[in-house]
Amino acid sequence: MSDSPTPGVTIYTTRRCGYCVAAKRLLAARGVAYEEIDVTGDDARRAWLTETTRHKTVPQIFVAGVAVGGYHELVALDRSGRLAEMLALATSGQAPSP
Repeated sequence: MSDSPTPGVTIYTTRRCGYCVAAKRLLAARGVAYEEIDVTGDDARRAWLTETTRHKTVPQIFVAGVAVGGYHELVALDRSGRLAEMLALATSGQAPSP
């Protein structure tokens, strides 16, 4: 499957995922708009996600097409200020690095 995250933030989730809810809350608290893609029951998209990120867990979060990891990685990026930097780069059209 040739799925590709859109510019900005894309978060891949499942319906019953506490970390997914927590990640969405963190993004909302920071005023970050995101696209949510629910992969519940979507075996093809889930396989693509696993192949792309090398992780089987959700959430999987992308900033401007760059895989940044799951909830714990998102929190670490936020606390370090790197999330804001990545979002600023993405907004300016530059490619952020993880």
